[in-house]
Amino acid sequence: MTDPAALDAADPLAAYRDRFLTPPDFDVVSYLDGNSLGRPLVATAALMASFIEKQWAGRLIRGWTDEWMEWPLTLGDRLGSVALGAAADQVVVADSTTVLLYKLARAAVDARPGRRKVLLDTDNFPTDRYVLEGIAAERGLELSWITTDPAAGIEPAQVADAVDEDTALVLFSHVAYRSGWLADVAGINRIAHAAGALTMWDLSHSAGSVPIRLDEWGVDLAVGCTYKYLNGGPGAPAFAYLRADLQGELRQPIQGWMGHRASFEMGPGYEPAKGARALLSGTPPILAMVPLHANLDMLAAAGIEAVREKSLALTTYALSLADEWLVPRGVAVVSPRDPARRGGHVTLRRPGFESLLEPLWDRGVIPDYRRPDGLRIGPAPLSTSFAEVHRGLSVLRDLL
Repeated sequence: MTDPAALDAADPLAAYRDRFLTPPDFDVVSYLDGNSLGRPLVATAALMASFIEKQWAGRLIRGWTDEWMEWPLTLGDRLGSVALGAAADQVVVADSTTVLLYKLARAAVDARPGRRKVLLDTDNFPTDRYVLEGIAAERGLELSWITTDPAAGIEPAQVADAVDEDTALVLFSHVAYRSGWLADVAGINRIAHAAGALTMWDLSHSAGSVPIRLDEWGVDLAVGCTYKYLNGGPGAPAFAYLRADLQGELRQPIQGWMGHRASFEMGPGYEPAKGARALLSGTPPILAMVPLHANLDMLAAAGIEAVREKSLALTTYALSLADEWLVPRGVAVVSPRDPARRGGHVTLRRPGFESLLEPLWDRGVIPDYRRPDGLRIGPAPLSTSFAEVHRGLSVLRDLL
């Protein structure tokens, strides 16, 4: 087995671990849940304090005209450039993932009148499925379900078999939340577009961990959260992408003053703004956007390709430890072993795993748990060391 200290010594991104905030009474020896909630940066704490003192307290209401009004767009453009492969004026930061899913999916099905089907898979994240169920009920649509293996994910051939001239929208996750399966976005888009359907992708488990090329892949719409690998903090605002050539065609349904062509006219009737601003509705969560500035600076410096390389190295190491220590103790690996099809986390399954959560936490090891009987090992590339993965899985081994 490779020595974790040697792997850490050879890690070109090792220095980034020092950028994360570690309180004096920190009791965690292995944080393996970066795919659910990222750790805060030292720079984030300083930025938050500075924002409160100088911008909020110092500028008060003037902050809106200073720069806050533009943050959903300027942060969106930066996120698009650093992590999403999206040109300017296609990404906004606003609302929650659920709200943005609703906005974009409703706009998409309304833009394909006469088409009655929405294509999705049975193992997609619950919010995605629930939102589409609600939209189908509102608009009298039919949900067309593709059954996916919880240990894998959606395949282009499955989409080809299910999509047809009656399909308005297909919605899948780039990285499956349960297994970590990395979907062939470009391939699925080509199949859906050939049938005349719009494509929408949930990037919540890939943004900041896996290189994304929305423009190059021909994605129509996308959403994602910022509190996982983007370290935005609990409940941080989500992002939405709407391809430039669709912005005059799709109209999101939650018409608020911030998405109006002239927010402060406050006149009768709603007239959507041009470009990505039309995706906005109400007052943006400015305070909650502050941490993204720090993380995008860090991600831009590290480079998403280097982050991906480290991510694959961490999950490959986790798999090797699982094979040696855990599989002989009845644990099954239910994530892709092919690096080309694996996102940033690995899922292990064994009956009774839920009962191990408390003893793991008591020993300072924090993985994630997903029913039935799945422990997700999600090492965040910029904050997690190989030694940390080794420590966490050794504790799991000892408990088993």
